[in-house]
Amino acid sequence: MSRVGRAPIPVPSGVTVVVGDGSVDITGPHGSLSRQIPAGISVTQQGDALVVERQDDERRNRALHGLTRSLLANMVTGVTDGFSKELEIVGVGYRAAAQGPAALELALGFSHAVKVAAPDGITFDVPSPTRIVVKGIDKERVGQVAADIRKLRKPEPYKGKGVRYAGERVLRKAGKAAK
Repeated sequence: MSRVGRAPIPVPSGVTVVVGDGSVDITGPHGSLSRQIPAGISVTQQGDALVVERQDDERRNRALHGLTRSLLANMVTGVTDGFSKELEIVGVGYRAAAQGPAALELALGFSHAVKVAAPDGITFDVPSPTRIVVKGIDKERVGQVAADIRKLRKPEPYKGKGVRYAGERVLRKAGKAAK
C-alpha cells in the first residue's frame, strides 16, 4: 500500500468537498477547484477527512494512488492558503513592471519589451523591479506560469544573467582563458 496514498487528507473548516461520479470539487475561501479522478481510484469523505483508495494492486492503480492523494491535498491547500512562486531577475537593465495584477512587462535584453498576460486564476506581484511573485490557488498552474516566465530568458552560465527561481543556484562556467 502506498505510504502517501494511505494518509487521509484533513479538510479544514470553511472548505466544502463534493465527491461526484469520477470528479471532486473543492471550494474554500480563495476559490474553487475541480479534478477528474482516474478509473480504479475512489475518493470518499469520512468526517473531516478525504480518503483515497484503489480498487486493486494493478501497477497503474498503484502509481495513481499516491498521485491522486497528493493532487487532492494540493487542491485543499490551494483553496485555503494559495500558492506562490518567486522569481529573480539578474542582469544590467533587466527589470519587470506590473501592468495591473494580470499582466507583466519585462525588459530582458531584447530589442523590445516582453509582455506576459496571466491566465485565469493567476496574479502577478512585483515588489521590486528585479522580483516577480506568481500567485494562485492551483499549484500546477502557478508552477507552469513561473516556468514559462523563466523560459523567456534562462540564466546563462557565464555571467548568470536571466530569470531564475528565488534561491536557485546557477552553475557558473569559467570564461575564455588568456594566453
